Amino acid sequence: MSQVADPESIALIPVDLPNLRRLAASEAVDLGAMAIPDGALPPAKVATRALTQLELGRPPFWCVPFLVVSEIRQSVLGGCGFKTAPVNGTVEISYGVARSERGRGVATSAVERLLQLAASTGLAQQVVAHILPDNVASSRVVSRLGFSSGQALVDSDGETVVPWVRRIAP
Repeated sequence: MSQVADPESIALIPVDLPNLRRLAASEAVDLGAMAIPDGALPPAKVATRALTQLELGRPPFWCVPFLVVSEIRQSVLGGCGFKTAPVNGTVEISYGVARSERGRGVATSAVERLLQLAASTGLAQQVVAHILPDNVASSRVVSRLGFSSGQALVDSDGETVVPWVRRIAP
């Protein structure tokens, strides 16, 4: 297994509009020579949600997913982002990492960067991640970063999730 990801070598790069459209249509994306392991790209439903929000005039920062990229290896490791702009000071995040890249600190680094980005805007006072109850690895990621778990609920997709919340300072 590869070594743990160096947080300094990971960049969050917003998906450009042509590739966002390709993702939504489940078509191949064009990222030049960048390697893309299976499961590294955001799913079609994430791209579709982003396109809908862009059409409604939402700022791209709050709805366009980021690619989690290893600058050293020139490889996409996963995807992450905000689900929508903050509402009453709360913003929801989502993230995913290619199976081949898990267990190396990639998700932790990506979520940590999202926390920094949210705090830098001054618009979010807390960040929430809705995690499936049996997703132990994701629960460990947010727990490690100071999130606290709440009571399970049914989300807008009809799935039972556990909300994990972390207050942030601007």
